[in-house]
Amino acid sequence: MFDALQFEFMKHAVLSAILASIACGIIGSYVVVKKMSHITGGIAHTAFGGIGLGFFLNVNPLLCILPFSLIAAWTIGLMKKQGKVSEDTAIGILWATGMALGIIFIALSRGYVPDLFSYLFGNILTVSTADLWLMGFLNLFIITNILLFYSQFLAISFDEEYAQASGIATTFFYLLLLSLISLTVVMLIRIVGIILVIALLTIPSAIAKQYVNSLGKMMFLSMALSLILTLSGLYLSYWLDIPSGATIILLSAIVFLFSAAFKYFQTKASR
Repeated sequence: MFDALQFEFMKHAVLSAILASIACGIIGSYVVVKKMSHITGGIAHTAFGGIGLGFFLNVNPLLCILPFSLIAAWTIGLMKKQGKVSEDTAIGILWATGMALGIIFIALSRGYVPDLFSYLFGNILTVSTADLWLMGFLNLFIITNILLFYSQFLAISFDEEYAQASGIATTFFYLLLLSLISLTVVMLIRIVGIILVIALLTIPSAIAKQYVNSLGKMMFLSMALSLILTLSGLYLSYWLDIPSGATIILLSAIVFLFSAAFKYFQTKASR
């Protein structure tokens, strides 16, 4: 593995793993605590429309994924708050619409679309320098907002009704949280792809939740776990010559199962 670091693409892969783990640990904790994995899935699959648009316009698809995912997040959030359309219905409509638009844009694109598979299932080895700069900027934006509004996000995550009664603009901060989830999805698509993005956003945080009872501690432990699992999955995929995104997720799932079993037997033994 260390020998492979002489290659530029491997250095990019390690840097992207670090950047993605930071966002994953922070935002994934909110996703798990607030039980928003289904919304995350809706945002990720709607972003496929942005991928298709990027190929159609012959620009970096990540630049088109960003507005698509943000629009999806705001639409789901506003529909939920207004109560006119149920949350699962809104997610289903946007999910299907985004996928359909992506397919049409790709069909209209000229020539062969070589990187489509990596956007669906991820390929951390194809992360470019431009992708790293974009991921770094998105990370900075996410961290800044979390530091500024940590107490507000904490309030709406555990008791939204009480937060509203306390004078917190719950709708605004809920939409802002969905926006931060969208930015994280954009980062993770290059690593594990649209299909697997939900897993990387939830599994490390779900493991961390088993061992800590504080949101702040959960974030730091989740970041550490995300980094360990991502780098370990990258090493295994390099060693076994298998797809990196799927390897990272499969390893994460195995660790989660072992952790859940350990906590179960630990609790049973203490009774």
